[in-house]
Amino acid sequence: MIYLKTDEQIELLRESNLIVARTLAEVAKIIKSGVSTLELDKRAEEFIRDNGAIPSFLGYSGFPASICTSLNEQVVHGIPSEKTILRDGDIISVDCGALKNGYHGDSAYTFCVGEVDPKIVLLLKTTKDSLYKGIEQAIEGKRIGDIGQAVQAYCEKEGFSVVREMVGHGIGQEMHEAPEVPNYGSRGSGIKLKTGMVIAIEPMINMGRKEIVFEKDGWTTRTIDKMPSAHFEHTVAVRKGKADILSSFEFVEQVLGNKVI
Repeated sequence: MIYLKTDEQIELLRESNLIVARTLAEVAKIIKSGVSTLELDKRAEEFIRDNGAIPSFLGYSGFPASICTSLNEQVVHGIPSEKTILRDGDIISVDCGALKNGYHGDSAYTFCVGEVDPKIVLLLKTTKDSLYKGIEQAIEGKRIGDIGQAVQAYCEKEGFSVVREMVGHGIGQEMHEAPEVPNYGSRGSGIKLKTGMVIAIEPMINMGRKEIVFEKDGWTTRTIDKMPSAHFEHTVAVRKGKADILSSFEFVEQVLGNKVI
């Protein structure tokens, strides 16, 4: 079942997503060599709760933290840990969700830690740019496959690969709703997009092979060849003519300043 949202519901979703956006900015302030991923998680949970929201991820299907922290070859769903310490040259995807007034926000950003290999920076830039290519297709009358095709074509043109097993999703009163939103596909395929649909578009793009494996913790996924992976995500409302991005990277990029990818 796909739930179409009213304008009032979309504004509630926007509020939750802007809490997520500001949370990612708070996390960005402390990302540096020597910091543990558990410290990032603590900062995120504190900020979410201070803003009258609840961490969407904490306890979701048993997930033990408020954010996902996925380092280097980890694709998504990395679990924050006191033992996982950021080092110069790392990249880290931070995925965050917040629940307020009965509606969820969801967004992700991949950060550089110190000086990162230019080839890996290109992976991040391409992934982020592909997110906006996908968002351009999230308008009434288009189809789900148009979003995936736009992401896939852009990333594969740069020589990167698209993860198949993990996809975007609808979002609203539930963290994950229909429809699924793959980052690959064919133009004109899949369900037709309608005004009021709210979806999380989240390219997960690998430097090497597209295949992934699950780590022993049952959550963390990584690339099969252990090459880097990047992940960016926005929550968007489908509209006529132009998608409405409910989340934001503005606050993160104010923190990053001249280091914005």
